[in-house]
Amino acid sequence: MTARTSGLSAPTGEEEALAAPAGTRPLVLVLGATGYLGGRLVPRLLGAGYRVRALSRSRGRVGAMPWADRIDIVEGDAADPDAVGRAMAGVDVVYHLVHSMGAGTDFARRDRRIAETVAHAAASEGVRRVVYLGGLHPEGVRLSPHLASRAEVGRILLEGEAPALVLQAGVVIGSGSASFEMVRHLTEVLPYMPAPRWVRNWIQPIAVRDVLHYLLAAARVDADVNRAVDIGGPDVLRYGQMMNGYAVEAGLPQRGIAALPVFTPRLASHWVGLVTPVPRQIARPLVESLQNDCIVQDGAASEILPEPEGGLTSYREAVRLALGRIEVDAVETSWVDQRVVGAPSDPLPSDPDWAGRTVFTDVRRRATTADRDAIWQVITQIGGATGWYSSSALWALRGLMDRALGGVGVRRGRRERGRLVEGDAVDVWRVERLDPGHLLRLRAEMRMPGEAWLELGIAEEEGGLSYRQRAVFFPRGLAGRLYWLSVLPFHGFIFRGMVDRIVQEAERQAPA
Repeated sequence: MTARTSGLSAPTGEEEALAAPAGTRPLVLVLGATGYLGGRLVPRLLGAGYRVRALSRSRGRVGAMPWADRIDIVEGDAADPDAVGRAMAGVDVVYHLVHSMGAGTDFARRDRRIAETVAHAAASEGVRRVVYLGGLHPEGVRLSPHLASRAEVGRILLEGEAPALVLQAGVVIGSGSASFEMVRHLTEVLPYMPAPRWVRNWIQPIAVRDVLHYLLAAARVDADVNRAVDIGGPDVLRYGQMMNGYAVEAGLPQRGIAALPVFTPRLASHWVGLVTPVPRQIARPLVESLQNDCIVQDGAASEILPEPEGGLTSYREAVRLALGRIEVDAVETSWVDQRVVGAPSDPLPSDPDWAGRTVFTDVRRRATTADRDAIWQVITQIGGATGWYSSSALWALRGLMDRALGGVGVRRGRRERGRLVEGDAVDVWRVERLDPGHLLRLRAEMRMPGEAWLELGIAEEEGGLSYRQRAVFFPRGLAGRLYWLSVLPFHGFIFRGMVDRIVQEAERQAPA
């Protein structure tokens, strides 16, 4: 492993079967570079010797990734023909990793539009290969809306002029994947589980490292290949067996599971949303994809693509690897950073822009003897397992209210305990701005009648530093004003407690 792939788990891209052909540096475009798989694929493409370009709606989000300074970034939407055309100029291979999972009722139309835009631009720019990751599904049955949309996107790309390889994967097992987190929390929370009938269906899970292997290998497939292939791991299991396989690797007793006929996909997604951190808008497409047996139908993948060194990863080994990454706080990417549909996305307006608008604020500051590094360390550890330094019961209650309304709730957590970058999710918040040593601004993604931000920062005072905290709320209509008034009594407990605890913790951690 060289310096450029240091810290990456296998595959790194430097494997002989995956590296770019000797003497070449093909240009690759990744759509979905900040997603769960895209965020892992990009550094491995770089390790394989490819030049990489990313198309993203947020240059800042891509710019916060650790490999951002090694790639070309084009800002724009994947559904915008002009943006996609600019991004594809001179490109050899396109990875289409954009999926609108949980994107409301209009997801199929949007995904269709993106697929048509990609296929047309790829043909116009003379792209050598399009690679798409779709969903493993049975033939001849009615598919769920999300699986049907994935299948439709695959067909559109295969009908385009540029050769396409559509990889169809089922349940992906890896640290931070929504599928893995669903298995993990269902197993850990429930010693006995009344479950939907789909726990009896057959599934062929695949380790995330094997998905990345196939994606990397797809860039080198012969130009005459234009088809869909199923990919899966070596084990075919029932979902209940997956849960008990996890229990064994996690050192838990085997779980009793009773399959009941009363759970519709809608009810099951609510149930999963209640028991696990995965919100129901993400849980539902996952649940729907489990309504039928989903196993590899043929062995075409092994004829077209090389297998990983040492063979495919077993399910239990994939669980062991995922738990190991979680244990050492080294989760590369996570479902928690997926964009929340319907959540506010506009940045906090500058203070002068507040003129003429109704805005409520809660501003607090406290002088401290701690140094800047100690204060900043405490600030950036907020949320997730650390909590919010104050009124844990009130934060938990607010999170439960958000989950009941279809939001993400505080159990979404955060990807890593010790590091934040712009765009990261932190429970019901999203990191909007990060000025190391100075300011952390969080934008609320909880369900509420208005828009809210929370700032945690460090200010210079005469004779030392102070911790500064500001909550900002722009109400929407009468409901927003009533909402602020209803939570105002709790702010004294929550925000004052946060200030006190953060300063105390910083002073405790500060060097003597």
